[in-house]
Amino acid sequence: MHTAVGEFTLEFWKEGRTHERRSGLRGTVPGFGEVVLTAPLPLERTPGSLVSEVRGPSIPTAVFETRGIHTEATDLPTLNGSTLRVGDAMVYLRRNRFGLTHRARALRFRYGGDHYLLRAVNRKRFVLVRRADDQDPGVTLAARLSGFGGRRLTVRTTGRAVAADISLAVLFAGVDRAPLTRSGAVRAALGRSTRLFAESQA
Repeated sequence: MHTAVGEFTLEFWKEGRTHERRSGLRGTVPGFGEVVLTAPLPLERTPGSLVSEVRGPSIPTAVFETRGIHTEATDLPTLNGSTLRVGDAMVYLRRNRFGLTHRARALRFRYGGDHYLLRAVNRKRFVLVRRADDQDPGVTLAARLSGFGGRRLTVRTTGRAVAADISLAVLFAGVDRAPLTRSGAVRAALGRSTRLFAESQA
């Protein structure tokens, strides 16, 4: 079902203690009801990986997972060594790591017969586009994180969204999107190297 959503906002939430602590963003999306992002899931439940998850009664569950040694030096799943699942489907991701512009470095994938593009605007803003085809004019979801540590997500929707659009736009708020810009990729690599070195000396 295609729905005119307009703009919606999700707010930060947190519960539990120590290793079972869960946090993320949640709120109500017009036409789709409550949506909850957990980013990341408690580490004891996902040993050896970092996982962010979106759930809601009217949207497909979407899961973004990263495995590898670099997960020890980051707080959110990264685009490197990652897998994306939407509902029961595995989604193949591709991007040009050497692209010179934000659009050239954008993440591209296909789900449910639709083609998607995720590009960064800056560190806190990104845009998810479901491309138009012969049967649908497509949709653009412009997302902005604000507040200390990204405690609020505001998404402006242009066009009529389907449930998967909502799942994906919210999910990518819980993913380290730094590689989508050249400067962000460099900062992220330096930060991971520094953090891994510090932990190896501890």
